[in-house]
Amino acid sequence: MKIVSIVGARPQFIKAATVSRIIRSNMAMNEILLHTGQHYDENMSDVFFRELDIPLPDYNLEVGSGSHAVQTGIMLKGIEEILIKEKPDCTLVYGDTNSTLAGALAATKLHIPVAHVEAGLRSFNRAMPEEINRIVTDHVSDLLFAPTKTAIENLTREGLAEITSFTGDVMYDSVLYYQQWIQQNPEKYKTTGLPAKYLLATIHRAENTDIPENLNNIFLAFSRIDHQIVLPIHPRTRKILQSRISLPKNVHIIDPVGYLQMMKLTMDSEKVMTDSGGLQKEAYFLRKQCITMRTETEWIETLHDGWNIITGSNPEKIESAVGSRLPVAPQQPGFGDGKSANIILEKLQRF
Repeated sequence: MKIVSIVGARPQFIKAATVSRIIRSNMAMNEILLHTGQHYDENMSDVFFRELDIPLPDYNLEVGSGSHAVQTGIMLKGIEEILIKEKPDCTLVYGDTNSTLAGALAATKLHIPVAHVEAGLRSFNRAMPEEINRIVTDHVSDLLFAPTKTAIENLTREGLAEITSFTGDVMYDSVLYYQQWIQQNPEKYKTTGLPAKYLLATIHRAENTDIPENLNNIFLAFSRIDHQIVLPIHPRTRKILQSRISLPKNVHIIDPVGYLQMMKLTMDSEKVMTDSGGLQKEAYFLRKQCITMRTETEWIETLHDGWNIITGSNPEKIESAVGSRLPVAPQQPGFGDGKSANIILEKLQRF
């Protein structure tokens, strides 16, 4: 069975590392890895392939940055050409990026079955490009791999129950697998020059970076917080900050780091503040309280007992969440048993 797996952005490299490892362990499977180049610089792309032991891509479209329409259009053309050449039995797409949408559209128009890993997520905020990508991808796919029961419920309401399977979350597989690497060699993945105690923060979503009021409010909250804050900076956010924001003294900006370094930063932090979907889960899996600087989350399973607190960019809410007590309740199951990739392989083979 030949599968073309399509990736293009940081979270997809992490998911593909887990799924590809299982797929390639099966002699009956032949995986072709196609990288769109949506994330393309050293710290956002290359480092993930090296440190996570992901096979180098068989194809790299090197699309780079651009508007949603430009990016998706260039990807569609490039992916279509490769699919025509390779003639796969199935196309595997991940998550909610423009790479996901382009891969799903190109394959379905060629009548090649599409399987969507991390299907069924809904923020119910159609102003988010990711929400549109998720909905369209789910509705043109032939196999939907849902990471949570909530995702199952969403897909059932949309009439997609027959092609949906609960697999659990491959990111949970990934955290369990790579956490062992870090625990065996913690100094290798430690970032030097940081405060002994810190909050870990990330900011990259357009709803925060592109709206000056929201970005100013977040940094106003940071300036009021009696904690040191470590902020690995997204390249796009760095450009915006340089032109708009006077950084508070307690904020330590560092370059983007690889997945394993980021996991170690999370493990060593007191709490996490983010607008990322993936980091919300990683914090949860690593038993770190998360303050989510958005007005909604796709991962409602993380909200119980204060493990994840939604604040938006409201300074008072961010301050209050940082000052809240650390959760003591055990985390609830809901993301599978750490063997999601095995279930995905089994479903692909049956299909």
